[in-house]
Amino acid sequence: MGIKRWKLLESEYIVKRPWLTARRDKVQLPSGVVHPEYYVLEYPDWVNVIALTADGRFVMVEQYRHGLGGVFVELVAGVVEDGEAPLDAARRELLEETGYGCGEWSLLTVLSQNPSSTTNLTYCYLATGVVPLAAQSLDTTEDIEVRLLTEEEVRAMLYADNMKQALMAAPLWKYFAGRTK
Repeated sequence: MGIKRWKLLESEYIVKRPWLTARRDKVQLPSGVVHPEYYVLEYPDWVNVIALTADGRFVMVEQYRHGLGGVFVELVAGVVEDGEAPLDAARRELLEETGYGCGEWSLLTVLSQNPSSTTNLTYCYLATGVVPLAAQSLDTTEDIEVRLLTEEEVRAMLYADNMKQALMAAPLWKYFAGRTK
Protein backbone atom coordinates (compact mmCIF):
# COMPACT_ATOMS: atom_id res chain seq x y z
CA MET A 1 0.00 0.00 0.00
CA GLY A 2 2.74 2.49 0.93
CA ILE A 3 2.83 5.99 2.30
CA LYS A 4 0.55 8.46 0.52
CA ARG A 5 0.74 12.20 0.01
CA TRP A 6 -1.30 14.62 2.07
CA LYS A 7 -4.10 16.59 0.43
CA LEU A 8 -3.76 20.38 0.53
CA LEU A 9 -7.09 21.91 1.54
CA GLU A 10 -6.07 25.54 2.10
CA SER A 11 -2.91 27.61 2.07
CA GLU A 12 -2.23 31.16 3.19
CA TYR A 13 0.93 33.22 3.45
CA ILE A 14 1.66 34.57 6.91
CA VAL A 15 4.88 36.36 5.96
CA LYS A 16 6.20 36.97 2.46
CA ARG A 17 9.51 38.84 2.52
CA PRO A 18 12.69 38.43 0.45
CA TRP A 19 14.45 36.35 3.15
CA LEU A 20 11.47 34.90 5.01
CA THR A 21 8.39 33.37 3.49
CA ALA A 22 6.10 31.37 5.75
CA ARG A 23 2.77 29.82 4.98
CA ARG A 24 0.10 28.02 6.97
CA ASP A 25 -1.40 25.02 5.21
CA LYS A 26 -4.52 23.10 6.12
CA VAL A 27 -3.92 19.50 5.07
CA GLN A 28 -5.78 16.23 5.14
CA LEU A 29 -3.81 13.07 5.89
CA PRO A 30 -4.58 9.82 4.03
CA SER A 31 -6.31 8.61 7.21
CA GLY A 32 -8.83 11.46 6.84
CA VAL A 33 -7.47 13.44 9.80
CA VAL A 34 -7.32 17.18 9.07
CA HIS A 35 -4.30 19.09 10.33
CA PRO A 36 -5.51 22.73 10.41
CA GLU A 37 -2.14 24.44 10.96
CA TYR A 38 0.90 22.96 9.21
CA TYR A 39 3.63 25.58 8.79
CA VAL A 40 6.04 25.63 5.86
CA LEU A 41 9.03 27.92 5.27
CA GLU A 42 9.74 28.68 1.61
CA TYR A 43 13.33 29.43 0.64
CA PRO A 44 15.17 29.60 -2.66
CA ASP A 45 17.65 26.80 -3.27
CA TRP A 46 21.07 27.20 -1.68
CA VAL A 47 24.61 26.15 -2.58
CA ASN A 48 27.78 25.50 -0.66
CA VAL A 49 31.30 24.68 -1.82
CA ILE A 50 34.12 22.54 -0.51
CA ALA A 51 36.91 24.40 -2.29
CA LEU A 52 40.47 23.04 -2.31
CA THR A 53 43.61 24.70 -3.61
CA ALA A 54 46.19 22.73 -5.59
CA ASP A 55 48.21 22.20 -2.40
CA GLY A 56 45.16 20.77 -0.59
CA ARG A 57 44.12 23.76 1.52
CA PHE A 58 40.41 24.28 2.17
CA VAL A 59 39.18 27.75 1.16
CA MET A 60 36.72 28.64 3.90
CA VAL A 61 35.16 31.77 5.33
CA GLU A 62 34.83 33.16 8.83
CA GLN A 63 31.83 35.29 9.71
CA TYR A 64 29.44 36.28 12.48
CA ARG A 65 26.14 34.36 12.62
CA HIS A 66 23.46 36.36 14.44
CA GLY A 67 21.12 33.42 15.14
CA LEU A 68 23.67 31.73 17.42
CA GLY A 69 25.45 34.98 18.21
CA GLY A 70 28.90 33.68 17.35
CA VAL A 71 31.71 33.78 14.81
CA PHE A 72 32.11 30.58 12.80
CA VAL A 73 34.38 29.15 10.12
CA GLU A 74 32.23 27.71 7.33
CA LEU A 75 32.13 26.64 3.73
CA VAL A 76 31.36 29.27 1.12
CA ALA A 77 27.60 29.29 0.68
CA GLY A 78 24.76 31.32 -0.74
CA VAL A 79 21.46 31.55 -2.54
CA VAL A 80 20.69 30.35 -6.05
CA GLU A 81 19.26 33.43 -7.75
CA ASP A 82 16.13 33.22 -9.93
CA GLY A 83 17.01 31.65 -13.29
CA GLU A 84 20.52 30.68 -12.12
CA ALA A 85 21.81 27.11 -12.29
CA PRO A 86 23.12 25.79 -8.95
CA LEU A 87 26.64 25.26 -10.35
CA ASP A 88 26.73 28.84 -11.62
CA ALA A 89 25.58 30.07 -8.20
CA ALA A 90 28.31 28.03 -6.48
CA ARG A 91 31.01 29.43 -8.78
CA ARG A 92 29.68 32.98 -8.27
CA GLU A 93 29.53 32.64 -4.47
CA LEU A 94 33.09 31.27 -4.26
CA LEU A 95 34.43 34.15 -6.36
CA GLU A 96 32.42 36.84 -4.52
CA GLU A 97 33.16 35.63 -0.99
CA THR A 98 36.80 34.58 -1.43
CA GLY A 99 38.15 35.77 -4.78
CA TYR A 100 38.94 32.14 -5.69
CA GLY A 101 37.74 30.37 -8.83
CA CYS A 102 38.54 28.01 -11.71
CA GLY A 103 39.42 24.40 -10.83
CA GLU A 104 37.51 21.17 -11.40
CA TRP A 105 33.92 21.13 -10.14
CA SER A 106 31.58 18.26 -9.28
CA LEU A 107 28.31 17.88 -7.41
CA LEU A 108 29.00 16.08 -4.13
CA THR A 109 25.49 15.84 -2.67
CA VAL A 110 22.07 17.51 -2.53
CA LEU A 111 20.48 17.99 0.89
CA SER A 112 17.39 19.44 2.55
CA GLN A 113 17.68 21.22 5.87
CA ASN A 114 14.30 19.83 6.92
CA PRO A 115 12.01 18.21 4.33
CA SER A 116 9.07 18.34 6.71
CA SER A 117 8.88 22.12 6.87
CA THR A 118 11.14 23.73 4.21
CA THR A 119 10.80 23.80 0.44
CA ASN A 120 14.36 24.21 -0.80
CA LEU A 121 17.42 22.07 -1.51
CA THR A 122 21.11 22.75 -0.90
CA TYR A 123 23.48 21.74 -3.72
CA CYS A 124 26.91 20.91 -2.30
CA TYR A 125 29.83 21.14 -4.72
CA LEU A 126 33.44 20.03 -4.58
CA ALA A 127 35.88 22.35 -6.38
CA THR A 128 39.50 21.19 -6.56
CA GLY A 129 42.49 23.16 -7.79
CA VAL A 130 40.90 26.57 -7.20
CA VAL A 131 43.15 29.61 -7.51
CA PRO A 132 42.94 33.26 -6.39
CA LEU A 133 41.49 35.35 -9.22
CA ALA A 134 40.25 38.60 -7.70
CA ALA A 135 39.54 40.50 -4.51
CA GLN A 136 36.42 39.67 -2.53
CA SER A 137 33.23 41.29 -3.81
CA LEU A 138 30.99 41.33 -0.76
CA ASP A 139 27.46 42.59 -0.28
CA THR A 140 27.04 45.53 2.10
CA THR A 141 25.62 43.15 4.73
CA GLU A 142 28.57 40.72 4.55
CA ASP A 143 31.65 40.82 6.78
CA ILE A 144 33.68 37.78 5.72
CA GLU A 145 37.31 36.81 6.15
CA VAL A 146 38.90 34.11 4.02
CA ARG A 147 40.59 31.24 5.85
CA LEU A 148 42.89 28.67 4.21
CA LEU A 149 42.84 25.55 6.37
CA THR A 150 44.62 22.22 6.21
CA GLU A 151 42.74 18.93 6.11
CA GLU A 152 43.81 18.33 9.71
CA GLU A 153 42.37 21.68 10.82
CA VAL A 154 39.03 21.01 9.10
CA ARG A 155 38.82 17.50 10.54
CA ALA A 156 39.62 18.92 13.99
CA MET A 157 36.77 21.45 13.62
CA LEU A 158 34.37 18.62 12.79
CA TYR A 159 35.54 16.34 15.60
CA ALA A 160 35.40 19.23 18.11
CA ASP A 161 31.82 19.98 17.02
CA ASN A 162 32.78 23.52 15.99
CA MET A 163 30.95 23.43 12.63
CA LYS A 164 27.37 24.18 13.64
CA GLN A 165 25.85 24.48 10.16
CA ALA A 166 24.60 20.96 9.44
CA LEU A 167 24.32 21.60 5.68
CA MET A 168 28.07 22.27 5.69
CA ALA A 169 29.16 19.56 8.13
CA ALA A 170 27.33 16.80 6.25
CA PRO A 171 29.08 17.30 2.88
CA LEU A 172 32.45 17.61 4.65
CA TRP A 173 31.85 14.31 6.45
CA LYS A 174 30.84 12.75 3.11
CA TYR A 175 33.95 14.14 1.43
CA PHE A 176 36.24 12.73 4.14
CA ALA A 177 34.40 9.38 4.20
CA GLY A 178 34.88 9.06 0.44
CA ARG A 179 38.62 9.65 0.75
CA THR A 180 39.12 6.73 3.14
CA LYS A 181 37.93 4.10 0.68
